[in-house]
Amino acid sequence: MYFENYDQAGGSERSGEDVFSKPVRAGKRTYFFDVKATKGNDYYLTITESKRRTDRDGRFIYDKHKIFLYKEDFEKFTEGLEEVIQYIKTNCPADPVSAEYSNLEFEDLDS
Repeated sequence: MYFENYDQAGGSERSGEDVFSKPVRAGKRTYFFDVKATKGNDYYLTITESKRRTDRDGRFIYDKHKIFLYKEDFEKFTEGLEEVIQYIKTNCPADPVSAEYSNLEFEDLDS
């Protein structure tokens, strides 16, 4: 599946046979959508967010956050996710970050 971000400290994940994987790179983060199979050949999904950062000693390390999503929860999860995404698209200002910094001058960064 993916091996670029296993922790050197022996990061183990729950057992499950790898069936399919889809990495999605998005800016500084990578999202992994992994389909796994249980011993009874039932499928479930793991979603992992991985973000590379630099440790104090200069080494690259990865912060990872993972959720497990089971078949019986797919519909409710999808409905909730779609609702939240639609809310953000409808109610969030178009580009709040660039609007906040658009009038910023280089000299303003000193303080």
